[in-house]
Amino acid sequence: MKKLECIIRPFKLEEVKEALNSVGVRGMTVSEIRGFGRSRGHTELYRGSEYTIEFVPKLKLEIVVSEENIDQVIEAVQHAASTGKIGDGKIFVLPVEETIRIRTGEKGSAAI
Repeated sequence: MKKLECIIRPFKLEEVKEALNSVGVRGMTVSEIRGFGRSRGHTELYRGSEYTIEFVPKLKLEIVVSEENIDQVIEAVQHAASTGKIGDGKIFVLPVEETIRIRTGEKGSAAI
């Protein structure tokens, strides 16, 4: 099993969710986060005053999938989250040793 940590733009959540649904992903965890990368934030105007937003709001999706589906899921997220502009986000792939469903005690892929 693998865990995907996907950092995406907030307005892309619905598109990503639909893309994941279409490849069979039924669950994920979504967190509101802030950060910066190469873009280093941006400047905005509010009531005539200019100010800098250094930490840009993003969403972090956490998804656990079986290894045979990993490429399909990555492609779905990448395609749905992309705008073609700097700041689209990143996908991190991490190994998962075990998954256990608390309610039933199921383990492995059955618990996803």
